[in-house]
Amino acid sequence: MKVLLIEDDRETAAFITEGLSAQGIEVQHAADGVSGLSCALRGDYHAIVLDRLLPGRDGLSVLKDIRRAGTSTPVLYLTAMDGLDDRVEGLEAGGDDYLVKPFFLAELLARVRALARRTTAVPVQTRLRAADIELDLIKRTVTRGNCEIALLPQEFKLLEYLLRNAGSVVTRAMLLEQVWDIHFDPKTSVVESHMSRLRSKLSRGTDIEYIRTIRGSGYLFVARA
Repeated sequence: MKVLLIEDDRETAAFITEGLSAQGIEVQHAADGVSGLSCALRGDYHAIVLDRLLPGRDGLSVLKDIRRAGTSTPVLYLTAMDGLDDRVEGLEAGGDDYLVKPFFLAELLARVRALARRTTAVPVQTRLRAADIELDLIKRTVTRGNCEIALLPQEFKLLEYLLRNAGSVVTRAMLLEQVWDIHFDPKTSVVESHMSRLRSKLSRGTDIEYIRTIRGSGYLFVARA
């Protein structure tokens, strides 16, 4: 079994990691909301243990983005926020269970195992495809049909995020956070300039519009050519 632990308190994280590892469970630890979300979207886990109060991004927003991305890995909140409204808010955001600190390791273990039984780990996706564009995460290549498209590292990362959300509108703020790890508006044209170059490279030699600008909302990668 493989579990993602998103917890900023070092002592708590070490205690959980040691306890679960002793039971043969592989634990990957992320110490803040930003890295935790990245791990959740890129890895295959049987369960996620998520703190509510995290640096970078709070646990509630992390879970909302996990669910928005279509990831169905069961999530157990582990938090000191024990109010009824807190529990309801967390569960309605997509959480599967709620355990309040302080806690007993045996109960945490039982709850994680119960969640893991609900599902099997999703195989790691190594290729992303929409329309006739394919991105290989292992080889780090992008192709259109039989033609390889050379992209710079940040353009590759931008395309990866667009493909993961193909058919859905992504906002400029979402792109700044997920592609550039910027959590404020830098008042620059970094998104627009990269988007323009990516559009040009994808559509070179064809009249297909792969990326549409949705005025007032953001960008949409067209799922079908």
